[in-house]
Amino acid sequence: MTASYQPERTDLAGWRIKVGEDNHGQHKWLYLPEGPVRDAWPQTMEDKYWLGLEVGAPDLPEPTTPLEAARNGFEFYKHLQSEDGHFSAEYGGPLFLIPGLVIALHVCGETLRPEQAVEMRRYLLAKRRKEGGWGLHTAAPPTVYGTVMNYVSLRLLGMGPDEGPMTEIRALIHKMGGATRIPSWGKAWLSILGAYDWDGMNPVPTELWMMPDWVPFAPNKWWIHVRTVALPMAFMYSTRFVGPYTPLIFALRQELYTQPYHSIRWSNQRNNVSPLDIYCPHSRVLDFLHSILGVYERLPWIPFVSSAVPIRKWANDRAYQLITYEDENTGYQTLGPVSKAFHIVCRYAREGPDSEAFKMHLLKVQNFLWMSKDGLMMTGTDGSQLWDLAFMAQAAVETGLAENRENEKSMLGMLDWLDKAQIRKNPKWHAESYRHRTKGAWPFSTPEQGYVVSDCASEGLKAAIQLQSLPYTPKPINLQRMRDCIDTILSLQNPSGGYASYELQRGSEKMELLNAAEVFGNIMVDYLYPECTTSALSGLKYFSKVDPTYRAAEIERAVDKAIRWIHSVQRPDGSWYGAWGICFTYATMFALESLSIAGETYSNSSRVRRACEFLVSKQMDDGGWGETYLSCVNMEYSQHDQSQVVMTSWAILALLQKKDGRWEQEDTEGIFNKNCAIDYPSFKFIFCIWALGKADKYLGS
Repeated sequence: MTASYQPERTDLAGWRIKVGEDNHGQHKWLYLPEGPVRDAWPQTMEDKYWLGLEVGAPDLPEPTTPLEAARNGFEFYKHLQSEDGHFSAEYGGPLFLIPGLVIALHVCGETLRPEQAVEMRRYLLAKRRKEGGWGLHTAAPPTVYGTVMNYVSLRLLGMGPDEGPMTEIRALIHKMGGATRIPSWGKAWLSILGAYDWDGMNPVPTELWMMPDWVPFAPNKWWIHVRTVALPMAFMYSTRFVGPYTPLIFALRQELYTQPYHSIRWSNQRNNVSPLDIYCPHSRVLDFLHSILGVYERLPWIPFVSSAVPIRKWANDRAYQLITYEDENTGYQTLGPVSKAFHIVCRYAREGPDSEAFKMHLLKVQNFLWMSKDGLMMTGTDGSQLWDLAFMAQAAVETGLAENRENEKSMLGMLDWLDKAQIRKNPKWHAESYRHRTKGAWPFSTPEQGYVVSDCASEGLKAAIQLQSLPYTPKPINLQRMRDCIDTILSLQNPSGGYASYELQRGSEKMELLNAAEVFGNIMVDYLYPECTTSALSGLKYFSKVDPTYRAAEIERAVDKAIRWIHSVQRPDGSWYGAWGICFTYATMFALESLSIAGETYSNSSRVRRACEFLVSKQMDDGGWGETYLSCVNMEYSQHDQSQVVMTSWAILALLQKKDGRWEQEDTEGIFNKNCAIDYPSFKFIFCIWALGKADKYLGS
């Protein structure tokens, strides 16, 4: 950012977070102007913490044992517990989320509220890298995708072409080769906006969704995140939807390219993607299929053909039907923010601005917006509510903190939230939309959004069992409800014994040859993960202690198969590769829990010894551990330049703790699709408290 330019900002004292207003666990940030309304609704410590304001927490006694440090940490973290019982938290990091929303609203004639636009501009400028642009996520170097899309966002949000750093950013875009070199998702969004041409994108016809389900590479076999993004993208492509042409759009056509817009040969740009962006190059198989689809794509636009056999119309109708199923299954939130933005445009294009579906989508935009000290971001889903709470509940029980009288209110709040968050039935369009069963499980975020992940179901169950084991808690989650969850967990185990994320692995991993996203890896099928597998098998074992007769033989077989799968994917150096956290440290922690459940210890298992030796070999000079997201990208351990509290031992955690009990945010903790980091800021509290408390018991302080 130019040294003299200071972006406009709102008064942070005006922001408030409201939870659960429209549905259980929902986050909604509101801005109150100065006056009686603001005065009558004072900011909480929760509000102030996430806004980066002074929270006013008292200093706590200097800890002399790990448990005292854990107690101090939880004493602070309780201030961040929302009134409905869960722990609100930002869930940011990816930098391709805001642009989709901003473009979607623009082409539909909608805008953010003025204070939201101000803070979204401030957030984007705050996350601009020192090199001048933006990457795929906040920790990544600039790419064409990140830089072009966020430049466009700033223009649509009201910044002038020469305001602040915009001239510098535009120069960087030109240096990178211009927007013709943007990856496929960017090509789609710019085409919708009218700042790119649909002919410059590889075909994504809706006819793909007319393939019989038995076809090995039919869309119902794809990983759910891929198919929920590809479906509305295909609908937009196949209808060639373009937003209104305005002076701003014509200006962007001039600003984004290194040659006159009208002179660009768009068909030559389909595979023109900058090396700065490519993580997973197209396979020859994919390029061949694209060439065939390119020939086919001319047919639906030939009037004689389309009137005689209106396949495109049938395909569009089928695709739109699936889009409506997804909306109704998720309360118009969809699986994630990318599909959410695409769905906004799809429902507008098909049914218009006065339709109930479009209005519902606009209403639920708030669920994805999070206000932080740097401005307004768009989160990776509608939150990580269940995920954070489930770990915190287990940490509190296992460390003994839950037994302290001063923590009883917090524990009761968590249990009440869990009780209301359990999904009690399958989605409305469960079979029709190719969804896996969800009955009895817990979601990653909220029950209305309703997507179940194998590890979330299991960690939610474990948290419920542990909280209900406390002498002072009610027992609202009865045995039948737990059995429903067990049924779902068992249904998610793959024949090999491993667990994927949202559903069974439905297709061959060779389908990765069809990965057209360029910027992500391992996305075409739901792969198997040591983290998910450990959560599932530990959930099964926990339940067996509560109800030792229900499906006992099946549970035992499932646990044995899961352990064998964990054995099979241990790396030669003793570690396991993590797909959802960073990275080898994260997955090895989970895998060792699996081996512990199987009775394997350092003294009796060479696998455990190898894993422990791996971790010890990565200990840094200060006694801690630190790993960067590049471990996930390159699949080799990448040492951080300093220890990270989320990854380190109890000793260094205690040394880094602040006087009021908090730990400061450090580097990013999460990852997905091998190449995109995402933040879990609650981890620094949860895992530090957990590690310190368990270390105290182990060491007998």
